[in-house]
Amino acid sequence: MLDDTGRILAGIMLLTIVTIEFGGYFMTKIVRGQVPMTDFQKSFARAGHAHAGVLVILGLVVQLLMPSTTLTGPAAWVARLGVPLAAILMSGGFFAASAGKDRTRPNKAIAILGLGALSLAAGVVTLGVGLLVA
Repeated sequence: MLDDTGRILAGIMLLTIVTIEFGGYFMTKIVRGQVPMTDFQKSFARAGHAHAGVLVILGLVVQLLMPSTTLTGPAAWVARLGVPLAAILMSGGFFAASAGKDRTRPNKAIAILGLGALSLAAGVVTLGVGLLVA
């Protein structure tokens, strides 16, 4: 059973699915050639869209698992928010790193992707340890 914090976070994450859905619509425009992009930009758009969807679903699973831990304080927040924050940072990193006309290589915004990977690792490791010691 979800606690109040998990319920609120799950509700917010479910609402973000509408933006992911819009991204899917935008992807159909890309693959039909209606949005001019390089092959690199197309692959990063696909990766950004996929990471957003998968990580939001994983973030919902995290909220379901949290009540089975005894995590409190900062550790609980890292476990709860690491994956949802990674969804934002990783997908945003793919999109930002490929922004610009005729780009064929990532720009410096690729660093955002690394921050997302760190957030994901922190969240899942903290939750995993929290589940194991509970």
